[in-house]
Amino acid sequence: TLTDFGDQLLLAQLSSDNADRLYGMAINTLCQLQTVPTESLPRYDCALLQQEMALFSTWFLGRHKQISIDHELGQTLAQTFTLLEQNALQQPQTFVHRDYHARNLMLLSENRLGVIDFQDAVLGPVSYDLVSLLRDCYIDWPAAKIQQWIRYFIDQQHRPYDYMEFKRWFDLMGLQRHLKAVGIFCRLHYRDGKANYLNDIPRTLKYLSTVSSEYQELRAFNHFIKTVL
Repeated sequence: TLTDFGDQLLLAQLSSDNADRLYGMAINTLCQLQTVPTESLPRYDCALLQQEMALFSTWFLGRHKQISIDHELGQTLAQTFTLLEQNALQQPQTFVHRDYHARNLMLLSENRLGVIDFQDAVLGPVSYDLVSLLRDCYIDWPAAKIQQWIRYFIDQQHRPYDYMEFKRWFDLMGLQRHLKAVGIFCRLHYRDGKANYLNDIPRTLKYLSTVSSEYQELRAFNHFIKTVL
């Protein structure tokens, strides 16, 4: 049964004063979600990961920027997409909500959170929902805060993750998600007439640029992204 969670969106309540407390709650809730049985869920497989990243090429590059993808750019994108796909598949696989961010979390009474929009849940990478939450397309936070919250998440896990290995999973998973998001924002505008989503593209492209600049194997992709900012 659906419970009425009211209308207190986490996004509307967040401030720098309460972010540690509210993100702590959101991470605790996520850790609970990751214990949900996954036998009946579809897998977040290579086909789905690639299909999502293709939205960037089709809707952002093709439709929005009207960039034709030549051989060199095609190779850069293909190599990048393969790297991001492999990164997703090599992580421990768990319950993934797939849209776990501050517009889908409701603040309830007694310091509890309600989670909405479960329809796209899959069995997928352990870092996916965390990066959706912390590198949210609708609100951003300083890098030091994000590192602090990643460490908090790792501390709540039942297995000892190496921070640097997990941070790489998290960063590259975020790139995959943000490629998809930029494509979807353009599709929502051109296909569905929802122009307000175009406002969320600059923040999402900035994530793509900043994060890819930190990884040697993404140099060509980073160079390209800087040309479309």
